[in-house]
Amino acid sequence: MAPNIYSQRRARVLENLEAIGLEQMLVSDPLSIWYLTGYYTEPFERFLALLLRVRQSDGAAETMLFRNRLFPDATGAADKIVSFDDIDDPVSLVTSACNVGLALGVDKGLAARWLLPLMDAHAASVFRLASSAVDDARSVKDESELELMRAASRVNDEAMSWLAAQVRVGATEREIAEGLLGEYRRLGADDHSFSPIVSFGANAADPHHEPDDTPLRRGDMVLFDVGCKRQGYCSDMTRTFFTAEPTARQLEVYETVRRANEAAEAIVRPGVTFAEIDLTARRVIEGAGYGEYFTHRLGHQIGLEDHEPGDVSASHDEPVRPGQCFSIEPGIYIPGEIGVRIEDLVIVSEDGCEVINHYPHEVRVLDLA
Repeated sequence: MAPNIYSQRRARVLENLEAIGLEQMLVSDPLSIWYLTGYYTEPFERFLALLLRVRQSDGAAETMLFRNRLFPDATGAADKIVSFDDIDDPVSLVTSACNVGLALGVDKGLAARWLLPLMDAHAASVFRLASSAVDDARSVKDESELELMRAASRVNDEAMSWLAAQVRVGATEREIAEGLLGEYRRLGADDHSFSPIVSFGANAADPHHEPDDTPLRRGDMVLFDVGCKRQGYCSDMTRTFFTAEPTARQLEVYETVRRANEAAEAIVRPGVTFAEIDLTARRVIEGAGYGEYFTHRLGHQIGLEDHEPGDVSASHDEPVRPGQCFSIEPGIYIPGEIGVRIEDLVIVSEDGCEVINHYPHEVRVLDLA
Protein backbone atom coordinates (compact mmCIF):
# COMPACT_ATOMS: atom_id res chain seq x y z
CA MET A 1 0.00 0.00 0.00
CA ALA A 2 1.33 3.45 -0.91
CA PRO A 3 3.00 5.23 2.03
CA ASN A 4 0.92 8.38 1.46
CA ILE A 5 -2.19 6.35 2.29
CA TYR A 6 -0.96 6.07 5.86
CA SER A 7 -0.17 9.78 6.11
CA GLN A 8 -3.67 10.57 4.82
CA ARG A 9 -5.18 8.30 7.44
CA ARG A 10 -3.12 9.88 10.21
CA ALA A 11 -4.21 13.32 9.01
CA ARG A 12 -7.86 12.29 9.29
CA VAL A 13 -7.29 11.07 12.85
CA LEU A 14 -5.60 14.36 13.76
CA GLU A 15 -8.60 16.25 12.37
CA ASN A 16 -10.87 14.11 14.52
CA LEU A 17 -8.70 14.70 17.57
CA GLU A 18 -8.75 18.45 16.96
CA ALA A 19 -12.54 18.32 16.80
CA ILE A 20 -12.67 16.89 20.33
CA GLY A 21 -9.99 19.21 21.69
CA LEU A 22 -6.97 16.90 21.71
CA GLU A 23 -3.45 17.26 20.29
CA GLN A 24 -2.01 13.88 21.21
CA MET A 25 -3.19 10.30 21.38
CA LEU A 26 -1.74 6.93 22.33
CA VAL A 27 -3.02 4.17 20.04
CA SER A 28 -2.60 0.61 21.39
CA ASP A 29 -4.88 -1.45 19.15
CA PRO A 30 -2.58 -3.47 16.83
CA LEU A 31 -5.03 -3.24 13.92
CA SER A 32 -5.31 0.53 14.29
CA ILE A 33 -1.53 0.79 14.42
CA TRP A 34 -1.38 -1.18 11.18
CA TYR A 35 -4.08 1.05 9.68
CA LEU A 36 -2.05 4.16 10.51
CA THR A 37 1.48 2.91 9.77
CA GLY A 38 1.48 -0.36 7.82
CA TYR A 39 3.22 -2.09 10.74
CA TYR A 40 1.52 -5.07 12.37
CA THR A 41 2.46 -7.39 15.19
CA GLU A 42 0.48 -9.05 17.93
CA PRO A 43 2.08 -7.91 21.24
CA PHE A 44 0.28 -10.35 23.55
CA GLU A 45 1.30 -9.32 27.08
CA ARG A 46 4.03 -6.90 25.97
CA PHE A 47 3.63 -3.19 25.32
CA LEU A 48 3.00 -1.80 21.84
CA ALA A 49 1.71 1.70 21.14
CA LEU A 50 1.78 4.53 18.64
CA LEU A 51 1.96 8.09 19.94
CA LEU A 52 0.25 10.37 17.45
CA ARG A 53 0.45 14.11 17.99
CA VAL A 54 0.41 17.45 16.23
CA ARG A 55 3.84 18.66 15.13
CA GLN A 56 4.05 22.22 16.32
CA SER A 57 6.09 23.50 13.37
CA ASP A 58 3.55 22.75 10.63
CA GLY A 59 0.58 21.05 12.26
CA ALA A 60 1.25 17.73 10.54
CA ALA A 61 1.09 14.36 12.26
CA GLU A 62 4.16 13.35 14.26
CA THR A 63 4.41 9.68 15.16
CA MET A 64 6.43 7.67 17.64
CA LEU A 65 6.15 3.86 17.78
CA PHE A 66 7.02 2.05 21.02
CA ARG A 67 7.94 -1.58 20.38
CA ASN A 68 9.72 -4.40 22.18
CA ARG A 69 12.92 -5.55 20.47
CA LEU A 70 11.38 -9.01 20.26
CA PHE A 71 8.85 -7.63 17.77
CA PRO A 72 9.50 -7.51 14.01
CA ASP A 73 11.62 -4.67 12.64
CA ALA A 74 9.59 -1.45 12.44
CA THR A 75 11.94 0.68 10.36
CA GLY A 76 10.00 3.34 8.50
CA ALA A 77 6.73 2.75 10.36
CA ALA A 78 6.90 6.06 12.28
CA ASP A 79 8.94 9.24 12.54
CA LYS A 80 10.71 7.75 15.54
CA ILE A 81 10.96 4.16 16.70
CA VAL A 82 11.47 3.66 20.44
CA SER A 83 12.71 0.13 21.07
CA PHE A 84 13.04 -1.47 24.49
CA ASP A 85 13.75 -4.78 26.19
CA ASP A 86 11.71 -6.83 28.62
CA ILE A 87 13.61 -5.36 31.56
CA ASP A 88 12.84 -1.77 30.50
CA ASP A 89 9.84 0.23 31.67
CA PRO A 90 7.77 1.37 28.66
CA VAL A 91 5.65 3.61 30.89
CA SER A 92 8.61 5.90 31.61
CA LEU A 93 9.48 5.97 27.90
CA VAL A 94 5.97 7.04 26.96
CA THR A 95 5.83 9.58 29.78
CA SER A 96 9.03 11.22 28.62
CA ALA A 97 7.63 11.47 25.07
CA CYS A 98 4.23 12.95 25.94
CA ASN A 99 3.45 16.60 26.46
CA VAL A 100 2.59 16.23 30.13
CA GLY A 101 0.87 19.60 30.21
CA LEU A 102 -1.77 18.51 27.70
CA ALA A 103 -4.59 16.00 27.75
CA LEU A 104 -3.76 12.61 26.25
CA GLY A 105 -6.26 10.60 24.27
CA VAL A 106 -6.14 6.84 24.68
CA ASP A 107 -8.01 4.12 22.86
CA LYS A 108 -10.36 1.56 24.36
CA GLY A 109 -7.80 -1.21 23.94
CA LEU A 110 -5.19 0.24 26.29
CA ALA A 111 -4.98 -2.28 29.12
CA ALA A 112 -5.33 -1.10 32.70
CA ARG A 113 -1.86 -2.50 33.47
CA TRP A 114 -0.46 0.27 31.25
CA LEU A 115 -3.07 3.00 31.64
CA LEU A 116 -3.04 3.15 35.44
CA PRO A 117 0.79 3.43 35.69
CA LEU A 118 0.70 6.15 33.01
CA MET A 119 -1.84 8.02 35.09
CA ASP A 120 0.26 7.54 38.24
CA ALA A 121 3.30 8.87 36.33
CA HIS A 122 1.34 11.98 35.28
CA ALA A 123 2.12 11.39 31.62
CA ALA A 124 -0.60 13.94 30.78
CA SER A 125 -2.70 16.58 32.49
CA VAL A 126 -5.78 14.42 31.96
CA PHE A 127 -6.60 11.20 30.12
CA ARG A 128 -9.53 10.98 27.73
CA LEU A 129 -11.06 8.13 25.80
CA ALA A 130 -10.43 9.03 22.14
CA SER A 131 -11.16 5.79 20.28
CA SER A 132 -13.74 7.63 18.21
CA ALA A 133 -10.97 9.58 16.45
CA VAL A 134 -9.55 6.38 14.95
CA ASP A 135 -12.84 4.52 14.69
CA ASP A 136 -14.34 7.31 12.60
CA ALA A 137 -11.37 7.31 10.23
CA ARG A 138 -11.51 3.52 9.86
CA SER A 139 -15.25 3.67 9.25
CA VAL A 140 -14.88 5.35 5.83
CA LYS A 141 -12.87 3.01 3.62
CA ASP A 142 -10.66 4.15 0.75
CA GLU A 143 -10.95 2.41 -2.61
CA SER A 144 -8.12 -0.04 -1.89
CA GLU A 145 -9.90 -1.16 1.28
CA LEU A 146 -13.24 -1.45 -0.47
CA GLU A 147 -11.77 -3.70 -3.13
CA LEU A 148 -10.38 -5.96 -0.40
CA MET A 149 -13.84 -6.03 1.20
CA ARG A 150 -15.36 -7.05 -2.14
CA ALA A 151 -12.74 -9.77 -2.62
CA ALA A 152 -13.39 -11.23 0.84
CA SER A 153 -17.13 -11.28 0.14
CA ARG A 154 -16.58 -13.03 -3.19
CA VAL A 155 -14.80 -15.79 -1.29
CA ASN A 156 -17.68 -15.93 1.18
CA ASP A 157 -20.20 -16.30 -1.64
CA GLU A 158 -18.28 -19.29 -2.97
CA ALA A 159 -17.93 -20.77 0.51
CA MET A 160 -21.70 -20.60 1.00
CA SER A 161 -22.14 -22.91 -2.00
CA TRP A 162 -19.69 -25.34 -0.40
CA LEU A 163 -21.59 -25.20 2.90
CA ALA A 164 -24.91 -25.95 1.23
CA ALA A 165 -23.34 -28.98 -0.44
CA GLN A 166 -22.24 -30.39 2.93
CA VAL A 167 -25.78 -30.66 4.27
CA ARG A 168 -26.88 -34.27 4.54
CA VAL A 169 -28.90 -36.34 6.99
CA GLY A 170 -26.76 -37.23 9.99
CA ALA A 171 -24.09 -34.57 9.44
CA THR A 172 -23.51 -32.51 12.58
CA GLU A 173 -23.28 -28.76 12.99
CA ARG A 174 -19.77 -29.08 14.42
CA GLU A 175 -18.59 -31.30 11.58
CA ILE A 176 -19.59 -28.78 8.92
CA ALA A 177 -18.28 -25.79 10.88
CA GLU A 178 -14.88 -27.42 11.41
CA GLY A 179 -14.51 -28.17 7.71
CA LEU A 180 -15.10 -24.58 6.60
CA LEU A 181 -11.62 -23.21 7.30
CA GLY A 182 -10.04 -25.62 4.84
CA GLU A 183 -12.46 -24.48 2.15
CA TYR A 184 -11.77 -20.83 2.91
CA ARG A 185 -8.05 -21.40 2.50
CA ARG A 186 -8.61 -23.30 -0.73
CA LEU A 187 -10.49 -20.27 -2.01
CA GLY A 188 -7.70 -17.87 -1.04
CA ALA A 189 -8.78 -16.62 2.37
CA ASP A 190 -6.49 -16.60 5.39
CA ASP A 191 -8.81 -17.35 8.30
CA HIS A 192 -12.29 -17.03 9.73
CA SER A 193 -13.34 -13.47 10.54
CA PHE A 194 -15.37 -14.95 13.43
CA SER A 195 -16.34 -18.39 14.64
CA PRO A 196 -18.84 -19.80 12.13
CA ILE A 197 -22.45 -20.30 13.15
CA VAL A 198 -24.05 -23.49 11.86
CA SER A 199 -27.56 -24.13 13.19
CA PHE A 200 -30.00 -26.94 12.45
CA GLY A 201 -33.72 -26.84 13.20
CA ALA A 202 -34.75 -25.03 16.37
CA ASN A 203 -31.10 -24.19 17.13
CA ALA A 204 -31.41 -21.42 14.53
CA ALA A 205 -33.76 -19.60 16.91
CA ASP A 206 -30.65 -18.77 18.98
CA PRO A 207 -29.02 -15.93 16.97
CA HIS A 208 -25.53 -16.76 18.31
CA HIS A 209 -25.82 -20.53 18.52
CA GLU A 210 -22.47 -22.31 18.80
CA PRO A 211 -22.21 -25.40 16.56
CA ASP A 212 -22.53 -28.61 18.53
CA ASP A 213 -23.11 -32.28 17.84
CA THR A 214 -26.72 -31.84 16.74
CA PRO A 215 -27.25 -34.06 13.67
CA LEU A 216 -29.29 -32.89 10.71
CA ARG A 217 -32.73 -34.42 10.32
CA ARG A 218 -34.68 -34.28 7.11
CA GLY A 219 -37.02 -31.30 7.29
CA ASP A 220 -34.73 -29.16 9.47
CA MET A 221 -34.11 -25.58 8.47
CA VAL A 222 -30.38 -24.78 8.23
CA LEU A 223 -28.76 -21.42 9.04
CA PHE A 224 -25.17 -20.51 8.14
CA ASP A 225 -23.66 -17.24 9.45
CA VAL A 226 -20.05 -17.22 8.28
CA GLY A 227 -17.21 -14.93 7.32
CA CYS A 228 -13.59 -15.07 6.26
CA LYS A 229 -10.62 -12.76 6.49
CA ARG A 230 -8.63 -12.12 3.31
CA GLN A 231 -5.58 -9.82 3.23
CA GLY A 232 -6.69 -8.41 6.57
CA TYR A 233 -10.28 -7.55 5.66
CA CYS A 234 -13.42 -9.34 6.80
CA SER A 235 -16.55 -10.72 5.21
CA ASP A 236 -19.82 -11.74 6.86
CA MET A 237 -22.97 -13.29 5.40
CA THR A 238 -25.96 -15.32 6.57
CA ARG A 239 -28.26 -17.55 4.56
CA THR A 240 -31.05 -19.88 5.67
CA PHE A 241 -32.01 -23.04 3.77
CA PHE A 242 -34.77 -25.65 3.84
CA THR A 243 -34.28 -29.40 3.64
CA ALA A 244 -37.91 -30.15 2.73
CA GLU A 245 -40.70 -28.16 1.19
CA PRO A 246 -41.41 -25.36 3.70
CA THR A 247 -44.63 -25.19 5.62
CA ALA A 248 -46.84 -22.15 5.17
CA ARG A 249 -45.57 -20.71 8.46
CA GLN A 250 -41.91 -21.33 7.62
CA LEU A 251 -42.37 -19.72 4.24
CA GLU A 252 -44.12 -16.70 5.74
CA VAL A 253 -41.28 -16.18 8.21
CA TYR A 254 -38.63 -16.60 5.53
CA GLU A 255 -40.29 -14.22 3.08
CA THR A 256 -40.83 -11.62 5.81
CA VAL A 257 -37.11 -11.64 6.61
CA ARG A 258 -36.21 -11.47 2.93
CA ARG A 259 -38.49 -8.49 2.38
CA ALA A 260 -37.05 -6.75 5.45
CA ASN A 261 -33.50 -7.27 4.18
CA GLU A 262 -34.26 -5.96 0.70
CA ALA A 263 -36.34 -3.02 1.93
CA ALA A 264 -33.49 -1.85 4.16
CA GLU A 265 -30.90 -2.24 1.42
CA ALA A 266 -33.10 -0.25 -0.96
CA ILE A 267 -33.00 2.94 1.15
CA VAL A 268 -29.26 3.01 1.90
CA ARG A 269 -27.74 6.20 0.50
CA PRO A 270 -25.73 9.13 1.90
CA GLY A 271 -27.78 11.19 4.33
CA VAL A 272 -30.08 8.39 5.48
CA THR A 273 -29.40 7.60 9.13
CA PHE A 274 -28.43 4.23 10.51
CA ALA A 275 -31.57 4.41 12.66
CA GLU A 276 -33.79 4.88 9.59
CA ILE A 277 -32.27 1.81 7.95
CA ASP A 278 -32.92 -0.26 11.07
CA LEU A 279 -36.47 1.05 11.31
CA THR A 280 -37.22 0.21 7.69
CA ALA A 281 -36.44 -3.48 8.23
CA ARG A 282 -38.13 -3.54 11.63
CA ARG A 283 -41.38 -2.12 10.22
CA VAL A 284 -41.60 -4.95 7.70
CA ILE A 285 -41.20 -7.57 10.42
CA GLU A 286 -43.54 -5.79 12.83
CA GLY A 287 -46.12 -5.38 10.08
CA ALA A 288 -46.14 -9.14 9.55
CA GLY A 289 -46.73 -9.70 13.26
CA TYR A 290 -43.26 -10.94 14.19
CA GLY A 291 -41.80 -7.82 15.82
CA GLU A 292 -41.20 -9.46 19.19
CA TYR A 293 -39.06 -12.11 17.51
CA PHE A 294 -36.60 -9.65 15.91
CA THR A 295 -34.38 -9.37 18.95
CA HIS A 296 -31.20 -7.60 17.82
CA ARG A 297 -29.98 -4.52 15.96
CA LEU A 298 -30.13 -4.64 12.18
CA GLY A 299 -26.38 -4.66 11.60
CA HIS A 300 -22.84 -3.56 12.35
CA GLN A 301 -19.95 -1.91 10.57
CA ILE A 302 -17.14 -4.14 9.36
CA GLY A 303 -13.60 -3.87 8.02
CA LEU A 304 -10.38 -4.98 9.69
CA GLU A 305 -12.64 -6.50 12.36
CA ASP A 306 -15.94 -8.27 11.85
CA HIS A 307 -17.74 -5.97 14.29
CA GLU A 308 -16.54 -2.38 14.23
CA PRO A 309 -18.00 0.64 16.06
CA GLY A 310 -21.05 2.34 14.59
CA ASP A 311 -23.95 -0.09 14.60
CA VAL A 312 -27.08 -0.09 12.45
CA SER A 313 -29.61 0.41 15.21
CA ALA A 314 -32.42 2.61 16.45
CA SER A 315 -29.98 4.45 18.74
CA HIS A 316 -27.54 5.50 15.99
CA ASP A 317 -28.81 8.73 14.46
CA GLU A 318 -25.78 9.60 12.35
CA PRO A 319 -26.23 9.67 8.57
CA VAL A 320 -24.32 7.09 6.55
CA ARG A 321 -21.40 8.26 4.41
CA PRO A 322 -19.88 7.05 1.14
CA GLY A 323 -17.22 4.40 1.80
CA GLN A 324 -18.83 2.96 4.89
CA CYS A 325 -19.47 -0.79 4.90
CA PHE A 326 -21.97 -2.51 7.17
CA SER A 327 -24.26 -5.50 7.47
CA ILE A 328 -28.01 -5.66 6.89
CA GLU A 329 -29.16 -8.76 8.80
CA PRO A 330 -32.78 -8.89 9.90
CA GLY A 331 -33.98 -12.05 11.59
CA ILE A 332 -36.97 -13.73 13.15
CA TYR A 333 -36.31 -16.15 16.03
CA ILE A 334 -39.23 -18.12 17.46
CA PRO A 335 -37.83 -20.15 20.38
CA GLY A 336 -38.04 -23.90 19.94
CA GLU A 337 -39.42 -23.57 16.44
CA ILE A 338 -37.92 -21.36 13.72
CA GLY A 339 -34.89 -19.17 13.16
CA VAL A 340 -34.31 -17.23 9.94
CA ARG A 341 -31.69 -14.60 9.19
CA ILE A 342 -30.60 -13.17 5.83
CA GLU A 343 -27.47 -11.01 5.92
CA ASP A 344 -25.56 -9.05 3.29
CA LEU A 345 -22.80 -6.46 3.45
CA VAL A 346 -23.37 -3.12 1.73
CA ILE A 347 -20.97 -0.36 0.75
CA VAL A 348 -22.42 3.15 0.72
CA SER A 349 -21.85 4.79 -2.68
CA GLU A 350 -22.31 8.41 -3.73
CA ASP A 351 -25.96 7.88 -4.62
CA GLY A 352 -27.02 4.59 -3.05
CA CYS A 353 -25.29 1.40 -2.03
CA GLU A 354 -23.52 -1.61 -3.47
CA VAL A 355 -24.50 -5.00 -2.08
CA ILE A 356 -21.26 -7.01 -2.08
CA ASN A 357 -22.82 -10.41 -1.43
CA HIS A 358 -24.30 -12.14 -4.46
CA TYR A 359 -25.50 -15.46 -3.09
CA PRO A 360 -29.26 -15.54 -3.82
CA HIS A 361 -31.97 -14.62 -1.33
CA GLU A 362 -34.63 -16.82 -2.89
CA VAL A 363 -36.05 -19.84 -1.06
CA ARG A 364 -33.85 -22.89 -1.62
CA VAL A 365 -34.68 -26.44 -0.67
CA LEU A 366 -31.46 -28.48 -0.45
CA ASP A 367 -31.31 -31.88 -2.11
CA LEU A 368 -30.35 -34.40 0.58
CA ALA A 369 -30.25 -37.38 -1.77
